[in-house]
Amino acid sequence: MLRAAAPPRALLLGALLWHLAAGYENLPTAVNITWSSINFKTILQWQPKPSGYFYTVEIHGQTSDVKRKCILTSETECDVTDALRNVKETYTAHILSVKPAEMDNFEEPPFEVSEKFTPYSQTVIGKPEIKDYSQKGSKLNVVFKDPLTPYIFPNGSFMNIQDIFQHDLEYKLYYWKDQSSGKVRSNSGFCNNCYILYGYTISVLPSELTLGIFSPLQKDVTTKSHNFEVSVDSGKNYCFYVQGIIPSRRENRNGQESRVLCTSVGRNILDEYGTEVFIILAVIAVAVITLAIVLPVVLCKRKKAKKARTVREKELLNGV
Repeated sequence: MLRAAAPPRALLLGALLWHLAAGYENLPTAVNITWSSINFKTILQWQPKPSGYFYTVEIHGQTSDVKRKCILTSETECDVTDALRNVKETYTAHILSVKPAEMDNFEEPPFEVSEKFTPYSQTVIGKPEIKDYSQKGSKLNVVFKDPLTPYIFPNGSFMNIQDIFQHDLEYKLYYWKDQSSGKVRSNSGFCNNCYILYGYTISVLPSELTLGIFSPLQKDVTTKSHNFEVSVDSGKNYCFYVQGIIPSRRENRNGQESRVLCTSVGRNILDEYGTEVFIILAVIAVAVITLAIVLPVVLCKRKKAKKARTVREKELLNGV
């Protein structure tokens, strides 16, 4: 009796497995999988938008256990930062295409595998924050802060990038005389190898720099600390920015640039606001002066004309 019942059970199990496999056959898998990481905050992105199914992300490390993130999500991105805490390990992401009812079944759903990602060597260094700067005499001093990461110490404070990179991290200060060289601000941003010559902004080719036709006026200095002190021309204004660098990297060596700031030592109104503002103010001043002169004359003439008209009217009445 027991032996006779076995074939129907086997057939039922086979039918169930076939049904599950058939359910997964038509599910599309993720494409265009990319890692986006700044200061170790890492977002995984992919396509297409799901319809009738969901995605689940699995993070596979070389030595760590598989971690599941964004389970049954209908989005096409996933924050996987907390699954990459061992920043020197290399990871891959498996993006599974699943249906809710089949998530816990033993049949493996279709999935796509991302490229390998190592946070320590691939995350982008973010913008340093300029805390303070001053120019006294021939010394320019700049103090800045490390960008913070999403990771925290046991006491609850956030780690910064130097806590992780330590001696692998350097900072560069780029500085130049204001309105004279280096990175020139334009409507489309900043221009490298641009120089101001007789009031005109020109772009210099690398070959021209090599041949010595133009000499770059932008200077730089490197430090592993959080402050710079450089010698500059006394009485001249300087602009600068700070950038994090990982010299040991083959790619993504240079981080994002901080905002550009300029000193204002001995800066007059023309330096501060430009010639255009001065011309506008001059035109307004001339207009005000002209109005101040012309208006009393016009009012005086109108008053005299009114008085003369009144006298004539009286004479006419007396004549009648």
